[in-house]
Amino acid sequence: MTESPAIARPSRAWPLWGLAAGVLGVVATVFTTQQSDVGPDRAGTLAPGTYHLGGALGYLAVACLLVLSACWRTAAHRIAPDNAAARVVADGFTASAAGLSLGYGWKLAMALYLPGGLNQHGFGKEGMFFYYMLNDFGSYLGWLGVIVAAGAVAWLGFRSRLVSIWLAVVSLLPPLAVLGMSLGLSIAGYAGIVGPVWLVVASAGLVLGKQRLMGTR
Repeated sequence: MTESPAIARPSRAWPLWGLAAGVLGVVATVFTTQQSDVGPDRAGTLAPGTYHLGGALGYLAVACLLVLSACWRTAAHRIAPDNAAARVVADGFTASAAGLSLGYGWKLAMALYLPGGLNQHGFGKEGMFFYYMLNDFGSYLGWLGVIVAAGAVAWLGFRSRLVSIWLAVVSLLPPLAVLGMSLGLSIAGYAGIVGPVWLVVASAGLVLGKQRLMGTR
């Protein structure tokens, strides 16, 4: 009778997918959006390269989020298979990936129809202004799922001790910030500013710190 081969422990470097998604997301969301006094007459004169870069990097961020979601789900199932909050984290990453696929897709479409794109002048000024408005918050809104994931990570730290307390505190800040901005100032896209930054910090904390989820505590 042959013995079953030993199952290797998974790599503890998988949160680096989150770090990559966060860095790519910051560039693709914050630094490739043009918002200065653009009306219908100017929307068709914007630089297509900026939108092209943002959309392409954004698609890479979406891919990283999906891998991160799968890795998180696997780790959570191994450590805490019946913990609902741990599943919410993975679901939040997946939800953001779905929303951001649209947001970054609109960036690529904008570049496609701007002068210099393959389908340049395919729309009139009203159509280009519509695409511009889609891009105004399109790549920001999709990060809401990551904010929900941050709230779930905070719960995992305070309640289940799957992550360290300092990471739980850091993870509580983005949901509170987004809630305050939405309730107080009606700002819809604040998730796209704090979400990628939290993802970078939290991912680095999981890799470098001592976390029960990672088997290092």
